[in-house]
Amino acid sequence: MNIIQAIAQELSATAAQITAAVELLDDGATVPFIARYRKEATGGLDDSQLRTLAERLTYLRELEERKQTVLKSIEEQGKLTPELQAAIEAADNKTALEDLYLPYKPKRRTKAQIARENGLQPLADSLLADQNQDPEAAAQGYLNEQVPDSKAALDGARAILMEQFAEDAELIGTLREKLWNEAEIHAQVIEGKETEGEKFADYFDHREAVRSMPSHRALAVLRGRNEGILQTALKYQPDETPITEQSDYEKIITRHFHINNKNKWLRDTVRLTWRAKIFLSLELEALGRLKENADTDAITVFARNLKDLLLAAPAGRLTTLGLDPGYRNGVKCAVVSDTGKLLDTVIVYLHQENNMLATLAKLIKQHGVKLIAIGNGTASRETDKIAGELVKAMPEMKLHKIVVSEAGASIYSASELAAKEFPDLDVSLRGAVSIARRLQDPLAELVKIDPKSIGVGQYQHDVNQSQLAKSLDAVVEDCVNAVGVDVNTASAPLLARISGLNQTLAHNIVAYRDENGAFDSRKKLLKVPRLGEKTYEQAAGFLRINGGKEPLDASAVHPEAYPVVAKMLDDLHIKAADLIGNREKIKQIKPAAYTTEQFGLPTILDILAELEKPGRDPRGEFQTATFAEGINEISDLQTGMILEGVVSNVANFGAFVDIGVHQDGLVHISALSNKFVQDPREVVKAGDVVKVKVLEVDAARKRIALTMRLDDEPGTQAKRSDRPSENNRRGDSRSAKPQRQEKAPANSAMADAFAKLKR
Repeated sequence: MNIIQAIAQELSATAAQITAAVELLDDGATVPFIARYRKEATGGLDDSQLRTLAERLTYLRELEERKQTVLKSIEEQGKLTPELQAAIEAADNKTALEDLYLPYKPKRRTKAQIARENGLQPLADSLLADQNQDPEAAAQGYLNEQVPDSKAALDGARAILMEQFAEDAELIGTLREKLWNEAEIHAQVIEGKETEGEKFADYFDHREAVRSMPSHRALAVLRGRNEGILQTALKYQPDETPITEQSDYEKIITRHFHINNKNKWLRDTVRLTWRAKIFLSLELEALGRLKENADTDAITVFARNLKDLLLAAPAGRLTTLGLDPGYRNGVKCAVVSDTGKLLDTVIVYLHQENNMLATLAKLIKQHGVKLIAIGNGTASRETDKIAGELVKAMPEMKLHKIVVSEAGASIYSASELAAKEFPDLDVSLRGAVSIARRLQDPLAELVKIDPKSIGVGQYQHDVNQSQLAKSLDAVVEDCVNAVGVDVNTASAPLLARISGLNQTLAHNIVAYRDENGAFDSRKKLLKVPRLGEKTYEQAAGFLRINGGKEPLDASAVHPEAYPVVAKMLDDLHIKAADLIGNREKIKQIKPAAYTTEQFGLPTILDILAELEKPGRDPRGEFQTATFAEGINEISDLQTGMILEGVVSNVANFGAFVDIGVHQDGLVHISALSNKFVQDPREVVKAGDVVKVKVLEVDAARKRIALTMRLDDEPGTQAKRSDRPSENNRRGDSRSAKPQRQEKAPANSAMADAFAKLKR
């Protein structure tokens, strides 16, 4: 119950909501299923809240388990008191618990333990209790064979007191928070590494409060340290402070143990305890906490960008020519049908321009190509130019060309999945297939690639990899289930992301489909090997069957709610086919009349929304941007230019924008709007089409400063300290860009053309 109450308070929910959600999770229900089909039980907790709930539930359960282990260990030592037990049971985090356990935790033989074995504990207690006595004189009474002189006795007593001071849970907690709130991290370049570490130049002499250090700067400094370019230290007092002067932290220790400032021996003991023992430990903790916070922040940014990319509007079912650019190895070309089926492949070469134009023109006419998808890697601008010539030369084909991100395409090409799908196709050509398909439907294609390779995050190789993978997998799962999939056309990797399914069941569905033909009803899924009733309950609502026996199978209405719809049909005296999509008839239905104990008002409203627009896709209409003519390289840019671009990545410090010159420009957070912006995603997200002005161009460092405040004057620079040490660059899987879409201007000729094309 304590866990339930703690989570309820954190999520601003009721205990009943949390209890219901926990019971569902423990029973094997997935987050997408609970969020979509169990709103009555959870009071409408969304997928984000449920993800947080699941994480906190795991953490707090682990904490409770650890508490029992700690209590058992201390009890076995015969040292468990009612006060200590109460403190342990009240600990609300793992750090506080380990602080309490530290004095009792089995450890290697320490100097303090040896001193106790030599009979020096009474001396240590005496020196702390009676601070007016002479330490040298007091030590004389404790000499023995193992303690030959007063120096050895006092050293042993000091070791005991230092351990005692350093293991006081209340004291350590106070010092930890004070250090975190007040300390600064100081980064300096290692002598002789200036040239080698030029990309870390912003941090060659950088000092900043550790508590408020943004994640991108923290990760940049930590990367510089790991690469041997920077050295870091935590500073807790002004550099000019005399070494003999007590710091505020030492004064806290002194007050905590009621130490007389006139007792030099005890003051020296306090100084040694702080500087040689406590601070070193807390410094490591603080840097670890900084890294952990930065990881969490960076992973959150990555996850949000990934969600925007996965939910980007698909170009739709149009025959597409995918071009994977290259110089020496040529431009790999693949034509895929409107359903994603591979139709043709060829390799052409940029230095044979006439032959390339003729070959591609033949492919376009032969297969009725409507879209040309161009990968954004090496030679993309030259390839884009050729594609532009084709568009102009073939107006009757109504062609459109779009540059898309090829991040992860090479990884897919060499994967086991690609080998199974295209066993006889050269690895280099598989990438062109992926580029074409990700334009048609980004979600369906990108689920085949490890999310970390999609490249919409900063420093993803520096953060906690297991935490990153878990977070990104959750995003992919939520996105796939939000859109739903056609069970008769979806690939195994896409099906595997559906609530309740896994790789094995996804392959079983595909195998059953291949052997027995298309599914004509959801109920037939129960014939798939190893797909039982529980799995069916979790998955059925997210699987669509178009043109089947049951019209509702094409919607997000769960089969368990079909009887509710049947009652609506009886009351209206019509068939399902006549109700679905009929707004006037649906308006006649009074939701309250169909609520039951199982299906409350939220579910009834969801059902009516689905009936109005069955299988509706939450993604928007496909739109794209038009890059300025003649702007191909960073050298073509001039300050003051106003250009159209596509947001390729959003970080906490601003947004990167692709303006078509191989190098993304940065709109600093302060230049996103005339109003104060707390989070860049309040203004833009990956895929948005925006207008920007060029403020500054640094060709040598490949940096472009942009602004979305078009009245800003050139020369206004984004704060360099807010830049990462590694900007987005073409062909780098760490930072390659997502495709451009959404939010094109209302009067965009390209948007109008696509709308007509889709109709």
